Amino acid sequence: MCGRFTQAAPGETIAELFHLSSVPALAPRYNIAPTQDVAAIRASTGGGRELVALHWGLLPPWVGERSVAARMINARAETLADKPAFRAAFRSRRCLVVADGFYEWQRLGGRKQPHFIGFADGRPFGLAGLWERWPGDGNGPVESCTIVTTAANEVVAPLHDRMPVILDPGEFALWLDLEVRDPEALRPLLRPHAGAAMRAYPVSPFVNDPAHDLPACREPLAAG
Repeated sequence: MCGRFTQAAPGETIAELFHLSSVPALAPRYNIAPTQDVAAIRASTGGGRELVALHWGLLPPWVGERSVAARMINARAETLADKPAFRAAFRSRRCLVVADGFYEWQRLGGRKQPHFIGFADGRPFGLAGLWERWPGDGNGPVESCTIVTTAANEVVAPLHDRMPVILDPGEFALWLDLEVRDPEALRPLLRPHAGAAMRAYPVSPFVNDPAHDLPACREPLAAG
């Protein structure tokens, strides 16, 4: 699964990677947790791409309570086209969640050891996501998202059997294309990313508390 991630790359880097028309003002975040707002890229109605803030935890238009979002932070790639909560968004409301790393917890005896996973060169990337617009509960509409997951690659597998779908820059256009509605055209994108350029290392339990949002969250754990 993907339950925490980071996004600390400068706005200039994000604008270049995702071909945005302006540089976003994004504060670095080192411990993004479910139900928080996340930065995401989607196709704009006037053409081009836009960066928006989306509530992490999908709220389909037909749900009655906002609390449902906490159960829909991830969507399995294998069932996107079939699950009622995801199938409409899979066809017409896809997005890229901006990230530069994510966390996973490895069970070691009676405890769980957190690890940070990302590219060895630290570059940011886009996670395959879906978004929806919920009419709200009297406080106005809410735009939300979920992160698509797939089987773990060789870097993540020792820690967990699932990982988020990381798309290469050359795949962004297809994923965001509003004209592409056939699940079969998109399915080849939903595979584990090659692990050759990735790394994983243990970090301090400091990251366990979502209130901790500091660079220390992803610093390598000191030996010994």
